[in-house]
Amino acid sequence: MYNPLHSERSVPKICILLFLHNFSNSLINRMAQSAVAFNPAYGETAPLLALESDYEPLFEDIEERAKVERSLLKKLDRRMYLLGVIYILNYIDRQNIAVARLRGFEEDLKLEGSQYASCLAIVYVGYLLTQVPSNMYLEHIGRPSIYLSSCMILWGFISMLTGAARGFYDALIARFCLGFVEAAFFPGALLLISKWYKRDEIGQRTAYLANGLLIANAAGSLLASGILGIMDNAHGIAAWRWLFFVEGALTISVAICAMYILPDFPKTSSGWLSSAEHSLAIRRIQEEYTVDDSPEHPFNGLLLALSDRKVWLLAIILGLHTFSSSFHIYFPTLVQTIGYDPIATLLISTPPWLTAIVAVIVISRHSDEKSERCWHITCSMGIALIGYLVAISTMNPVVRYISFFLMTQIHAGYVCFMAWASTSVSDPPSKRASALALINTGGILASIFVPYVWPSSWGPDYSKSFGICIFANILTITACCVFRGHLASLNALTTPRVLVGKQYQYQL
Repeated sequence: MYNPLHSERSVPKICILLFLHNFSNSLINRMAQSAVAFNPAYGETAPLLALESDYEPLFEDIEERAKVERSLLKKLDRRMYLLGVIYILNYIDRQNIAVARLRGFEEDLKLEGSQYASCLAIVYVGYLLTQVPSNMYLEHIGRPSIYLSSCMILWGFISMLTGAARGFYDALIARFCLGFVEAAFFPGALLLISKWYKRDEIGQRTAYLANGLLIANAAGSLLASGILGIMDNAHGIAAWRWLFFVEGALTISVAICAMYILPDFPKTSSGWLSSAEHSLAIRRIQEEYTVDDSPEHPFNGLLLALSDRKVWLLAIILGLHTFSSSFHIYFPTLVQTIGYDPIATLLISTPPWLTAIVAVIVISRHSDEKSERCWHITCSMGIALIGYLVAISTMNPVVRYISFFLMTQIHAGYVCFMAWASTSVSDPPSKRASALALINTGGILASIFVPYVWPSSWGPDYSKSFGICIFANILTITACCVFRGHLASLNALTTPRVLVGKQYQYQL
């Protein structure tokens, strides 16, 4: 029987049909992978979803994958712990000026009026100028082990130069340069964490990073008390100058080690992972965010971040939270209002931060387990609010000291918030890099004005300062609830599909 498809003239037709069939299948698959729900009210897209068929199995069975994944996370965590150490030094080098104030910093430099507050604030101007372009550059080169470590060496050197300041302008310039270089670290660290960990893993790892700030407040006070006590007038140099020299040198030493320990991004890391672990590291994030991870121009990501309403809301929340938690910048001064000498003040400043470390670990882990952020944030904010109300109502040394323990619990909410931010703005990678820096810029803008919230003339009760903290605290809680409602509305737009996992809607 004659079959027209077997004729020679039918060959071109068959080729055309096959081409159209393959092209249509490819187009349908691409549309399925890129499927989003659009919300005209917000001008945003709902969370991206992944189909089971989108990913070929990387391992023969689930148990084999789980075994490789455990090995990957174990190796990765060992290296990522260094981020917490770096954050300790980042904070110490930025805030050791508050400790130096207890031992003659203002008097030796002949600071007057608001000049000390200006020295505190100027560092955040440097932060403001650098954070966004720094994260864009880091996303472009993909080598945090080299970039972040190099920045760390520079800020350690600048910190040492601060100890050689002879007047207000010397200190002001050094502090500006310090912020200009230090700015690369925190948003860069958040970007690095988001490159390796899944959404239900980020909270706990962000907690390890943020605990560096709390340990810096606790251990930093102990370290400073030792330096101030031992090195006072050693070789004719004031103790506060030795504080900058020693802590800056320590930073440089750790930075050199970080060059060999910190991981790069999954696609640029090599040598410390097996081939299976390396492939799984890349696949995990592809499955998690369901986006094309191919290189793109960093400015495209910046434009996407600027046009995303979630980024602006998160930046506002962080700015309000920064005002609410501003007490930690002046913590040694606040503790001194109880009536102890400088060394004793530094020693009793430690316990409140130790309890905060425990709270951060417990609350962030529970937040990860429940995949919930908002209520964990507001709970810690509420505890801090009680602390502010107690501090504003009495100058009793015992009661006021107890209030400091309550205040420090606010940092557990900060950790949960940063994990929330990291998972709420995630794709594409260049957008994530710019978004994290822009969100952190909200906190930096607030930090520029925070030093002026705690003038010496408002002491020793600082009731006006605590009043500002209370107002900012209430606004932060309100803004978090508004943001939660916004994400819930976006989740409601998600088209029902077969999910690879349960993490593909926004965490609330």
